[in-house]
Amino acid sequence: MLQYITNTQCPRPIPEQVKAVLEGGCRWIQLRMKEATLEEVAEMARIIKPLTDEKEAFLIINDYVDVCRDVNCTGVHLGKSDMPPSKARLELGPLAVIGVTANTFADIEAVRSLDIDYIGIGPFRNTATKANLAPILGQDGVARICDQMQTAEINIACVAVGGIRTEDVQPLLEAGCNGLAISGAIAFADDMAQATRNFIAMLPAGV
Repeated sequence: MLQYITNTQCPRPIPEQVKAVLEGGCRWIQLRMKEATLEEVAEMARIIKPLTDEKEAFLIINDYVDVCRDVNCTGVHLGKSDMPPSKARLELGPLAVIGVTANTFADIEAVRSLDIDYIGIGPFRNTATKANLAPILGQDGVARICDQMQTAEINIACVAVGGIRTEDVQPLLEAGCNGLAISGAIAFADDMAQATRNFIAMLPAGV
């Protein structure tokens, strides 16, 4: 699974970003606007939702459960300081996709019993896309967490995030990741659609 995270530092407006990655074959879009108000995020969600609907793509809202519910999006991605996943599940219902952020295995243990759909493990590498980064995990850190999940029989999809480039795809898949969340490597490419295709071509069919 390739999830594109919208990038407010990209010179292209968010709707253009979304159109480009959808053209490239991405079917998971995460709307992330950290410095925006709830109202601004809701307005943008309403603008891009017809684009994702046309391609039958998932639209995930970063942080804002209210926006997800009111705009009828696919689901939410929640950081550790956001609404608890259990409360989000109650508000959004059984069909919503709920992802959470984890930087350590302890973070994963804390949510293993909750009704969540995937865990974003990162940051893999330093990235200018996100401020106040948690400690960088790198290849060894991601692999260690995936191994710990397997040993503990935690069968929740894990998605690597944070500064990922095309050369990182195969090592991360071998480490045990089920998907990738990409922002800068696509957002700042000369051809966003082709950059998206390049990532997708490296993923196994059905991932």
